Amino acid sequence: MRWHRYIAIGDSFTEGVGDADPGAPANYIGWADRLAGQLGKRNDEQRTEFEYANLAVRGRLLHDVAGSQLDAALAMKPDLLSMVGGGNDILRPKADLDGIADQLEAATRRARDAGADVLLATLADPGLAPVIKAARPRVSAHNANVWGIAQRTEAYVLDIWSMRSLRDIRMWAPDRLHLSTDGHRRVALQAAWTLGLIEGEREWATALPAGPLQSRTRIAHENAVWAKDYLAPWVQRRLRGRSSGDDLQPKAPQPRPLTRPND
Repeated sequence: MRWHRYIAIGDSFTEGVGDADPGAPANYIGWADRLAGQLGKRNDEQRTEFEYANLAVRGRLLHDVAGSQLDAALAMKPDLLSMVGGGNDILRPKADLDGIADQLEAATRRARDAGADVLLATLADPGLAPVIKAARPRVSAHNANVWGIAQRTEAYVLDIWSMRSLRDIRMWAPDRLHLSTDGHRRVALQAAWTLGLIEGEREWATALPAGPLQSRTRIAHENAVWAKDYLAPWVQRRLRGRSSGDDLQPKAPQPRPLTRPND
């Protein structure tokens, strides 16, 4: 197996928000932990060592991910680094897409120069959330930039945008901003496929069978509940310049052998 130390950096997506740990509901698992589990299992079968750390923290902007998180990650000398950031930046109406791309490319080159393989990611289609769907053109442009960066730096791309399964509300947590457990599982499979760990027809990425139709009244009620329980607190934090990740530390700040695979 070519990878023996995997470090994940990023924001809430890589922290795993939305994928609660059944044994400790206040903690999250997430796609990166699940990918690490697959890597660890493969290495265990080949009797080689494998270590994993996750430095991602919810709410972080790209300058945090490409700055202090990347500094800490490279100090651990990973041979595989996943770096997913920019989503929180792009939600801002005046986001500087060229600046975001330049920052991400510089960080990717830095990691590649340090000897790490890099896994980047496109962002998911934001069309399911009534407010942030306005960012869809910016997300699309950012994703094109990610592909260009990957081609120039020989990085891998975890293509989330193309996953039709994620364009279904059933794959998302109640806040409609973070993936559900099933959504994170599917992204982990997409990541494993991207890295050549698994092959197949990618059933995890295809559109789900149609669910039961909901009445307009039901949809309106669910939208109202979502706005009260999730949108309003999110807007209030933004107005105060606060983040859900303020004062939080990474959940797995040091490389450690995996004790069990997450699948």
